[in-house]
Amino acid sequence: MRRKGQAAVEFLMTYGWAILAAVIAIGVLAYFGVFSPGKYVTDSAIVTAPFYVNAQNIQADVNGTSSGIVMELRNNGGENLNVTSIIVAGTTPSITCTCDASNGVGCPIVVTPSNATAFTATCAGALTNGGTYKGDITINYNKAGSTVALTSTGTIAGKITA
Repeated sequence: MRRKGQAAVEFLMTYGWAILAAVIAIGVLAYFGVFSPGKYVTDSAIVTAPFYVNAQNIQADVNGTSSGIVMELRNNGGENLNVTSIIVAGTTPSITCTCDASNGVGCPIVVTPSNATAFTATCAGALTNGGTYKGDITINYNKAGSTVALTSTGTIAGKITA
């Protein structure tokens, strides 16, 4: 009877050491940042038709200049589109960036068919160089000769650069 108890304890001890080794290995990997996906974020921006984002750059606050998001939007529609405002509502960090008539950096502007135009959305807070930014894009526009307000939405994510 005593031999059965000893075998059971040895069995449990072997599994215990294996589990302890696995926990230590996971802890070391977490310490060195293997489980931090923010370090591996690729820049991406997706918006709904009729627009397409050719390129984007999320810029940090450097030397007192305001931080912002520069996007190059392509008009894939068949007619002129008047972009009245672009709002990027940040989710990580929660800093909102806007391009509208109040900040005078490119909005409103007419984007002709098949052409790309760069827009700068000025941020309400400072973005930290080297960090990551994720947000929801809202593009307000109307067709040439129309007063009907239209909206295109999307997302943006990427590293903040100087």
